[in-house]
Amino acid sequence: MSGNATTNEASNVTSLPSTSTAQTAKEIIAANVKLLIEQLEAGHSEGLTAYLTAMGRFHNYSFGNILEIARQKPDATRVAGMYAWNQLGRKVIKGQKGIRILAPMIGVRRKKDKEAEKDITKQNQPVLVGFRSAYVFDVSQTDGAPLPDLSERVKGEVGEYRERLIDFLIAQGIELEFKESIAPALGMSYGGRIAVLPGQVAAEEFSTLVHELAHEMLHKAERRTATTKTVRETEAEAIAFVVSQTIGLDAGRASAEYIHLYHGNAALLAESLEVIQRTSALILSAIETPAATAEQTEAEAGPEPALAQAS
Repeated sequence: MSGNATTNEASNVTSLPSTSTAQTAKEIIAANVKLLIEQLEAGHSEGLTAYLTAMGRFHNYSFGNILEIARQKPDATRVAGMYAWNQLGRKVIKGQKGIRILAPMIGVRRKKDKEAEKDITKQNQPVLVGFRSAYVFDVSQTDGAPLPDLSERVKGEVGEYRERLIDFLIAQGIELEFKESIAPALGMSYGGRIAVLPGQVAAEEFSTLVHELAHEMLHKAERRTATTKTVRETEAEAIAFVVSQTIGLDAGRASAEYIHLYHGNAALLAESLEVIQRTSALILSAIETPAATAEQTEAEAGPEPALAQAS
């Protein structure tokens, strides 16, 4: 991402008024989706690109907090709380502004003595009592010890991700075949079976596999009624964008035409973005190495697990 692109994205994404009071997760999502609709209708696709990129970079975070991170700092690549950075030998640079997210507040529901005696495991049950504002910082806002290369990101090369993706696909009970007869289509999803056109370059084939896998995961069951073929294709393409870009492939940019598929329907757009985030996170978790996943969890969450799963 170039410096100019980052500047433009920041100016387009961060115009939502800030608030000093904690909001609910639903309010956070609604406000971000409203802003995204306004941006796209004005012809700015940078916000959507930032949101989809953040879905890959921060797929261990909640949907609402991913939107918050992308809105406030669209060029963020790796975030953690101040204490977590300190544990990693880094300090937040003086004067840096934190990225506000929501962290859950957990209380204890105490059982009456008679109920507790029946089942000791239910004596003190944790329960979500609300949310509080919490702040994380991007690595660019810190100084200190160098960090390990967590994610084995590649630049334009698929590497071992292809085989991991195929293993995940097979583990889902989906058959894979390569067929010349589906041309000019690059891939086809049949419900339990995917066909891919042979001869594609590695990056294009990987994106095609993710696209068709997304159809299998989302669109071969009755997920909802308010959907169209065009919306389903857009969701699959967005998931391919998120996963491909996250592993370092050149996935292009998200298009402002995206909003036109929803006719300004904020509820439908929010639902669509959430299933894109959830499905992308599942695929990325499956194709990352166990070591990379463990290191990412430790570095980003550190001793503050509430921040990594906020809202």
